[in-house]
This record gives sequence, C-alpha cells and structure tokens, in this order.
Amino acid sequence: MRSEAGVLHLDLDAFFAAVEQRDKPSLRGKPVVVGGTGGRGVVSTASYEARAYGARSAMSTAEARRRCPPGTAFLGGRFAAYSVTSRVVMDLLRELSPLVEQVSVDEAYVDLAAGGHDLSVEGLTALGRDLKVRIHAATGGVRGSVGIGSSKTMAKIGSELDKPDGLLVVPAGAELDVLHPLPVRSLPGVGPATGDRLSAVGVRTVGDLHERSLTDLVALVGQAHGSGLFRLARALDERPVVPEREAKSVSAERTYATDLTDLGRLQNEIRWLADRVVARLQKEGTAGRTVTLKFRRYDFTTLTRSQTLPQPVDDARTVTEVATRLLGGIDRTGGVRLLGVGVSGLATYVQGDLFAEDAAPLVLEDEEPDVAEPESRTWYPGQDVAHADMGAGWVWGSGLGRVTVRFEGPRTPPGPVRTYAVDDPSLVPAEPPDWRGTEDQKSRS
Repeated sequence: MRSEAGVLHLDLDAFFAAVEQRDKPSLRGKPVVVGGTGGRGVVSTASYEARAYGARSAMSTAEARRRCPPGTAFLGGRFAAYSVTSRVVMDLLRELSPLVEQVSVDEAYVDLAAGGHDLSVEGLTALGRDLKVRIHAATGGVRGSVGIGSSKTMAKIGSELDKPDGLLVVPAGAELDVLHPLPVRSLPGVGPATGDRLSAVGVRTVGDLHERSLTDLVALVGQAHGSGLFRLARALDERPVVPEREAKSVSAERTYATDLTDLGRLQNEIRWLADRVVARLQKEGTAGRTVTLKFRRYDFTTLTRSQTLPQPVDDARTVTEVATRLLGGIDRTGGVRLLGVGVSGLATYVQGDLFAEDAAPLVLEDEEPDVAEPESRTWYPGQDVAHADMGAGWVWGSGLGRVTVRFEGPRTPPGPVRTYAVDDPSLVPAEPPDWRGTEDQKSRS
C-alpha cells in the first residue's frame, strides 16, 4: 500500500447526457435520457434532472419513460461526439502524469506520484480543483468528479462520494474511517446478488464486512470473491495504474424493437455491424482471427457461434461473410431480438491471401439473390443533421413519414423547430458540432 494519497480517479458526470445538453441548448437544465429509444431499449445515461424522477443507467427505456415527466428528451447515442470529448479530457490527464489508465470513455485513473506532484492534502486538493476547472473549460461545459487516495479503490470511492462535480481527497491512514460507514454495495464488485447474500447474514456496511473472517467470506461467496472482499474491507489494494489496457476483442451489437425474421434484413444488419467492428479494428491498427456471431432469440435464449481463421483479418467483407455463414447454421424460427458481431484473437499483424480472387457474395440457401430494395432513410432522436437552408440541427423525433428537427448548436440560443418529409433531399446527416469553434450558422426563421 502507498504511504501517500497518489492515485486520482476521474469520473465524468452523466457524461453522455452532459454532452447532449452542451450541444443542444434547449435541453440544458431539463431531464435527458440517452440510450436505446425503442421498445426494448436500455438507458445508458440519465442526466441528474432525469435521475430526480428515478431514471438511471441499465433501466429499461420503457420504465424511464413511465417515471419521467412529459418533455423529457429520450435520445439515441452519438458516440462520435462522446469520443471527441473524451479524447480532450484524457489529453488533460496525460499532462498530469505519464501513467494514465483509461477505463472507459468517461473514466480514468492517474498515478500522480509518477508526475512529481505535491502529494500533501493541500497540494492534491489544489490539483483536483484546477483539473476540474480545466476540464469544464476544455469540453465546453462537461463536469467531472475527482477522488484521490492511496489506491484505485479509495480514489474511485472518493469520486463517487461527492457527485456531481465533486472532489474528495482521502489521506493515507484515513481509509478505514471513510470505508467502514459505507454500504457494502459501495465496494467494487458487490452487485445486487452479492449484496443480497451479504445482507441476509447481517453484513450491510463495509464495517460489518470487516468483522467477518476470511473463512466466512469464502464460504459465503467463493474463494476469489471472498478473498477480494476481505482485502477491500481493509483498504488493501495494490493494483498499479496501467497506462495501456490491451483489448481482447472488438464487437458491436444491436437490439431490435420487433423480432427480425427476414433473412435479407438480418444479412444487412450483419453487414452494418461488421462495418463498425472493422472500422474500430483499423482505427486501432489491429486485426483478429476469430469471428463470433451473437444471436438472441425471441424467447431470450442467446446463442453464439464462432469461426477461427488461419490469419488475422481486418476487412469488412471477410468478417461479414464469416458471420453470415455462421447465421446460416442457426435456427431462425421465431425471429431474433438481438444480433451481435465480434472479432477476437487480436494482433497487429495482418496477412491476407495475396493471390485470392475477389470472392463471390455469399448466398444462403433460402436467400433470394439479386433482390435490391431501395434504402429507406431513417432518423433517430438526437441525431446531428444539416439542412440546406436552416443549417445545423438535431432530430427531435420522426414517424409517419416525417422528421422534426430543432436547429441549434452548442454556441447558439435555443433554436426553432421545423418538420420535413423523411426523404427531403435538403436534409442530410451531419458530423457532431464543434463546441470549441464558432458556428457559422445561417439565419433561422
């Protein structure tokens, strides 16, 4: 264990919703829910205004709609916008130390000792305050909570205890004073099932957990989990901050509002998923040997099928063809509610067949070839768009052949709302707005 509090944990507050509120001024101060907007969607992030009504991450979108008042914005994700903002924040963290471990798009650990900082409580408090101010300015208004402690566990708990927009420094030696009054569910890895099991034997706080022997905890939740809980209750966490986290796989999946049964539609979905997986592989300079198809049936049973190739690949055609072949071996009776494509066995070396001719498109036995259907334009709530006359905006909603757009951006006041036909040629998808520059938007009337 470290003798000083030298690990910082940053958690951006309601990150996806905060980016939406930044880019959409009409939503600032209002409840916003980001995630799947269909009947089977799941909440990814809820703004603090939405959380006041009980909306939360991992809740079904349908339940969030029941809890939130009329006027709540339910938006699909804009991951390009979140990624750009995340990179800005991570660059700021790397200015503090060469050891930055990015855990997710909105969360990271920093080893401050490796950056040569003043590790006194006063010095760490000043550093945390300055970092929060810099993040807010650099991201156009996104805020984060900072925890600093002698380990990853204490730093993460510190950031959680003072949300949102908080800062908590846990001095070395004060860990148990902070930990023991907390609910046992505050510890990493204690989910609903483990929490209920511990509560059933009278373990409700971390202090209660501390009183249990290692033998008792192993008997209750197993060797690995019991040993981990025993150490966490004593603030024992020696994990280092690891700057590079090696990805083991890359995948993408989609849940559908209605069960899909049409083979052509399923093949189009596989192609769409494969394109996104391969785009990420190419961006990260990696390739993989094993292609996996995930198939969740109408009755919620989930099947996976995989094929390992002789060489790593990073081209969409190959991934699509392998995944489509795997689909052909699955009984599709009753339809599919979730489809996923993944690539694993990652490597930085790619060797294709230099002498292979372009393969013919793979056709399953029950596919009707050469049936081309016009591609319909679809719009999802929150999507960035541009109109030839009105300029930049975002999709408010769509249906019945119409799409409604609000024209505004991060540096404009709340803008007007207009409705168009879904196939209006003047309206096109657009890149996320740049909150760091000035917008040259056209006059709106």
